[in-house]
Amino acid sequence: MSKCIKFVAMVAFVGAVAACDNSPQEEFVIIEPISTEPTFTGKYK
Repeated sequence: MSKCIKFVAMVAFVGAVAACDNSPQEEFVIIEPISTEPTFTGKYK
């Protein structure tokens, strides 16, 4: 095989392996603070 065909085959193989990579990706989760509900104080009895 010529060097050009070997190079193209190697690039295609590396591209296929990179596309099928199943390594876990780090996920970023943003947690927003939740406001609390007002509590009953007994002011309006």
